[in-house]
Amino acid sequence: MTADKLPGIRLFDLTNQAAIVTGGSKGLGFAIASGLASAGCRVMLVSRHLAEAESAANLIREQFSVDTFGHEADVTCLDACQKMVAAAVDRWTQVQILVNSAGINIRGPIDELSAEQFDQVMNINVRGTWNACRSIVPAMKGAGYGRIVNLASTLGLVGLANRTPYASSKGAVVQMTRALGLELAPFGITCNAICPGPFLTEMNIPIADSEEAKKFIVGAVALNRWGELAEIQGSAIYLASPAASYTTGSMLTVDGGWTAR
Repeated sequence: MTADKLPGIRLFDLTNQAAIVTGGSKGLGFAIASGLASAGCRVMLVSRHLAEAESAANLIREQFSVDTFGHEADVTCLDACQKMVAAAVDRWTQVQILVNSAGINIRGPIDELSAEQFDQVMNINVRGTWNACRSIVPAMKGAGYGRIVNLASTLGLVGLANRTPYASSKGAVVQMTRALGLELAPFGITCNAICPGPFLTEMNIPIADSEEAKKFIVGAVALNRWGELAEIQGSAIYLASPAASYTTGSMLTVDGGWTAR
């Protein structure tokens, strides 16, 4: 069989495709947006802070020479998510990819956390993901194609003390991903989740040097280190690309081997 019969790497080419990345101005969201852009994808970076989104978009545009712009939206508001999708469709006609990366983490023993803190995590991590999916699915159904990539977590698969809001929210994202994978399959839309392990994001920097964090990494993560932000890109490009045509309702762990123990 000749090489031209084997598309191989060409399945990962995202040229002429467009993506919305919520939480795209920093951390894993920015790393994923950069990865998609490196594969030729046009990207809308969404943040609650327009200046941050525009600044991040400028960096990606300068590096990869793709059409990229920032957009301000609060994903906990369904109307804001619908306007977000409308803005992207108005610019590009069609949006093939949605990455739900907006999220927060509030840590602490359950008896030291407030109900308001629990609600805040659930509203952003769960309702925000649902709102964005709800907003883009009609357009994807109309096109007969779509790639939804949710950011869950290894803590959506296993437990960790003092993480009840976050673990509960990411467990919900895992189940939402599975349900949507089944629901959207007849329409040519896949829905999968990346489950990152210990990446040194802005959320984790405050605890990076704590004894708890050191125990969490050394002897727990097979690779014995924090993940680097760029190491999330390969999984995101795969799930967002035509290469993932037979992958849906799946959780892809990128955790340095933490959940393998």
